[in-house]
Amino acid sequence: MLHLSVALDQQSVYAAASYVALARLAERGGLDFVTLDDTFARPGPDALAVLSRVAPATSRIGLVPTVTTTHTEPFHVQAAVATLDWVSRGRAGWRLDVSATEGEARLFGRRHAAAADVLWQEAGEVADVAAKLWDSWEDDAEKRDVPTSRFIDRDKLHRVDFRGTSFSVKGPSIVPRPQQGHPVRVIDATEGQARRTAARYADVALVRAAGAGQAADVRAQLRSRAAEYGPRPSAQGPLYRGGPVDLAELIAGWHGEGVADGFHLVPTEPLRDLERLVNGTVALLQHRGLFRTFYPGSTLREHLGLARPANQYAVTGGAS
Repeated sequence: MLHLSVALDQQSVYAAASYVALARLAERGGLDFVTLDDTFARPGPDALAVLSRVAPATSRIGLVPTVTTTHTEPFHVQAAVATLDWVSRGRAGWRLDVSATEGEARLFGRRHAAAADVLWQEAGEVADVAAKLWDSWEDDAEKRDVPTSRFIDRDKLHRVDFRGTSFSVKGPSIVPRPQQGHPVRVIDATEGQARRTAARYADVALVRAAGAGQAADVRAQLRSRAAEYGPRPSAQGPLYRGGPVDLAELIAGWHGEGVADGFHLVPTEPLRDLERLVNGTVALLQHRGLFRTFYPGSTLREHLGLARPANQYAVTGGAS
């Protein structure tokens, strides 16, 4: 199955209506999800808050904000992502990223900037504890029994006591288990340090590749590393300048050769390019039977063909 997603990034745009319009257009094209980047290195709206506003204005498309794991509190991050999954009725994802510059570190004043390998190790630990906290509520922990004034079944809440290399977290979470069990975790695996974390923790790995050969090599590396865990360089990636027909041919060709499972597209001018993508490229791929014409399910995991994770505590009855 071919997968398609698109970035909604718009420089210096703060009006919610613009993001809503673009997400609705992407949803009309049947795309798996939209992303919205975020970083401490530049001004801009909070990606998770923006997509929380987009959630009630859409009904099927996945919503994946970038949420940085450096300088943020893991407990609060997982709760915010879980909340997005609830308000979107099971369509949330989380694009993990790190903050590596000293200028960003000074915004918080807690510690100095660290090396990329240290930061991505920490990001993996944040992903790990997030999953534990999402599972700290069993799916049927909420009773909401008015006659007995019993809101939760305490036997179905599980204690989390996690200690990482730079932080510790105690649970359970303050948010019930997300509708998807675990919101979809996305990581840009282009760089080596991030690639190791992606192989172990990501549901979706993004790779900026300049050619089919490079994409195939990285895909093979990721699958090999992921199996170990059980679960031509270009800094910016290729800049595509052709029309909708040529883009459809490129996507069909790479996918047909087994180079990539899907494509995450970053429009240069979203208000112009996304319409061409949906009405041109996506329509052509749909006509050739290569891309869906409707959403078969309602959650982002269903769009991506990912199973809903079992609750690690409900299955084993143990604690972390």
